[in-house]
Amino acid sequence: MVASSPLKNKFKRMKNILLILLLQMALVNSFGQVKVIAHRGAWKNTGAPENSIASLKNAIKIGCAGSEFDVHMSSDSVLFIHHDSEIQGLHIEKTPSPQLLAVKLSNGETLPTLKDYLLAGMKQKKTRLILEVKPSDISKERGIALTRKVVELVKTLKAEKLVDYISFDYEICKEVMKLAPAAKVAYLNGDLAPEALAADHLYGLDYHFKVLQKNPEWIKEAKDKKLTINSWTVNDEAVMDWMISQNVDFITTNEPELLLKKLEK
Repeated sequence: MVASSPLKNKFKRMKNILLILLLQMALVNSFGQVKVIAHRGAWKNTGAPENSIASLKNAIKIGCAGSEFDVHMSSDSVLFIHHDSEIQGLHIEKTPSPQLLAVKLSNGETLPTLKDYLLAGMKQKKTRLILEVKPSDISKERGIALTRKVVELVKTLKAEKLVDYISFDYEICKEVMKLAPAAKVAYLNGDLAPEALAADHLYGLDYHFKVLQKNPEWIKEAKDKKLTINSWTVNDEAVMDWMISQNVDFITTNEPELLLKKLEK
């Protein structure tokens, strides 16, 4: 048997060192894949109103992977962006669009329609538009009607490649999937195990951080089922650190600047 030459031994050691470095890099990269979703845009530290086009532009500017926003339908079936069901004393679902279009946000911006919001978001391609379809206060049927109008408008504007959908209403999630089979849809309510979502072919779960902390086994189960994992609304640094350590896919936060800085380290 021919003994290994010093050169071969050196090459073997270098190969082992390289493999170790690659494994370390893979580990670092796996924790660097957490993506930041700005909750209602980047508003808290910018002075922009929540869910405004200005807050969307801020989220895009600072490099968020996504910007979340909420959609309601007026009494005459026009789609508007706002979190609560009411604004300035007007119940959105019970108010006609001309009256809602007269509403001004604190920065002077008109209450955004979904059409204007999407058109603003479509001027770029890096920040995804995380569209939350709000359940109707009036009826389940109206919630489904809202969902159909939303998906129709997204298709009309050719925004499908940039828009992801979320909702607290599981029937709304399933309706989106029926209307747009290729859409990425995640469920918000936190009452279903990952197995149930996977069985219905959802893209992922989008649960409050307390739900995931209470059910940490769901994180592994979701990964095993090939579901994406988002956690909301994570503003506390300790919770951010825990979610990062769990290697979730997305973290939704009112503090996107803080989380982006943390992930850069």
